[in-house]
Amino acid sequence: MLIGCSNIYSAGRLLRAKGHLILRTVKQNRTPCPKPEPSEREKSIWYATAKLAALLILSGAAGLGQDATELFQAKCATCHSPGSAAGAPLPATLRQMTSKKILEALETGKMRTIGASLSGPQRELLAKSLGVVEDSSAVPQAATCSSSNSDAPKSGGAHWNRWGVDAANTRYQDAMNAGLDRKRVPSLKLKWAFGFPGATTAYGQPTVGGGRLFVGSSEGAVYSLNARTGCVYWKFPTPEGVRTAITLSEDGQTAYFGDLHANVYAMSTKSGSLLWKTHVDEHPFAVVTGTPQLVRGRLFVPVSGGDEPVSASNPAFECCTFRGSLVALDAATGKQVWKAYTIPDRAAVTGQNSAGTKQWGPSGVSLWSSPTIDLQANAIYTGTGVNFSIPATSGSDAIIAFDMETGRILWSRQVTPGDAFNFGCTGDNHANCPKDHGNDADFGNSPMLRTLPGGGRILVLGQKSGMAYGLDPDHDGKVLWQTRISRGGPQGGIIWGGASDQDTAYFGISDWNPGKPDAGGGLTAIRLADGKINWSTPAPKPECVSTPGCSAAQPAPVTLIPGAVFLGSMDGHMRAYDSHDGKLIWDFDTLQDFQTVNGVKAHGGSINAAGAVVVDGMLYTNSGYARIPSMPGNVLLAFSVDGK
Repeated sequence: MLIGCSNIYSAGRLLRAKGHLILRTVKQNRTPCPKPEPSEREKSIWYATAKLAALLILSGAAGLGQDATELFQAKCATCHSPGSAAGAPLPATLRQMTSKKILEALETGKMRTIGASLSGPQRELLAKSLGVVEDSSAVPQAATCSSSNSDAPKSGGAHWNRWGVDAANTRYQDAMNAGLDRKRVPSLKLKWAFGFPGATTAYGQPTVGGGRLFVGSSEGAVYSLNARTGCVYWKFPTPEGVRTAITLSEDGQTAYFGDLHANVYAMSTKSGSLLWKTHVDEHPFAVVTGTPQLVRGRLFVPVSGGDEPVSASNPAFECCTFRGSLVALDAATGKQVWKAYTIPDRAAVTGQNSAGTKQWGPSGVSLWSSPTIDLQANAIYTGTGVNFSIPATSGSDAIIAFDMETGRILWSRQVTPGDAFNFGCTGDNHANCPKDHGNDADFGNSPMLRTLPGGGRILVLGQKSGMAYGLDPDHDGKVLWQTRISRGGPQGGIIWGGASDQDTAYFGISDWNPGKPDAGGGLTAIRLADGKINWSTPAPKPECVSTPGCSAAQPAPVTLIPGAVFLGSMDGHMRAYDSHDGKLIWDFDTLQDFQTVNGVKAHGGSINAAGAVVVDGMLYTNSGYARIPSMPGNVLLAFSVDGK
């Protein structure tokens, strides 16, 4: 967008007056430049102001009013802008959120470090100016299931439980439970859509069991739906968003999940009533993003620190003190059995940054993903994230094996030493960036445990570096093979993970590039035995290149059934590929508005963080992701061969 010099001056002057006049002035002012010619310094100031004005106009933040505009410019615009390394939602996305959720984010949620620098009235002003007023607490009567459909969930039958469908996190749904084969996949049609009220991201992967679908929402709720029709049995509110999938007990009567305040819940699947709630970590930035695993009466919960690296971009923030952990809870009571940290000792003061703020370390090594259970070795395997600050430790960018009974670390295999990194390394102010920082090569996905044809066993997973690994779980994680499948990077490589059958692992590629919407993406098949690439299919060129946040990147987790591989994309498409040769066999564009069974206005967006779920002849997928930035959305879609 080009703006003449007189437009620059007028836009800047009116920005300081009334935000809602900016758009009209920039469009209508076409007078010649004033004489004498402004100085270079004046031009620079005017241009910077007009650039912000244009950004607010194009992204939906115009019209906040004078005080709110100034607050947004001072506290928010740096991160909430296109191309920002912080990955924060654009203002247009914030305008789709409720004022209540924005205020909660500023006071107790992700943005509380920014909120702490504002007064109460200022936080309320920003929330009311940016968000929409919407009461999303009640489910419409027309959307609720009839009494004849409100019986307790049936035990047994087709299901997709937990994150990876099995304790080994293979994300492979067998033919009996899938009820769908390669031949019928091209005939899939939309059956129903469900809208998440007040949400701009749909990242809670569905769980299906006993004829019910259970799903968490980023606006702070868990729903129980009829898997065939989408009608609502119950809704349970939570104080923060639920990013994990739901884990069901073997009899299907209890549901377990975590939220983004590091709370873990057990609930009755029949009524939605709370059985117990446990706060698993007292650190203010602790969150639960990985789905808990249930085995032998214990619930194993991975704990991550999702917000501290973002706060590190603030030079006044004391970076960093969080450390990841794995927590074992008694599934019946919620009481802690043991807790094992990924960094043995608490962080200590290591010095101060250039702003004079204390620096702490070591920190980080979060557990972002669902742990993998190995009953044969009585072990639990997790991939770990980076160190947030120095000194770097041996547990970052590693696979760690914990003893299932005690939490003792059995072995740890690090593949990228010295990867200390936080978001202070990506912005304009590097005060909190660790010296000689790494490249943010997290393991954000779950290891897949498989037995090879010769009887040996292997753990397979991918890294944001673009490398896929095969490790020997019976020899302290010895590297059997490593294969590069992409360029990699902080938002590149393999992010949310793959799927595998007995012979092959399938990985989606991110390699997201904010300046090139047609860059990145792809699906690669790798032989488990030796890591050789069977085939690799590039991502289709996106059709939404003119839409902010559109990208060909495919960071979402892969889902596999016999003969077909499912993979979502940041361009809003859910696609199916032939597992034998990688040919595209089905494609659905979710980037559209949907009429929903619960009457909520809903639309699709980028698909990220959660994968497709296939059960009993139906496919379910969420659509919408507000960060990075990408394309927001708030819908859960259900497909079947017979459609409606």
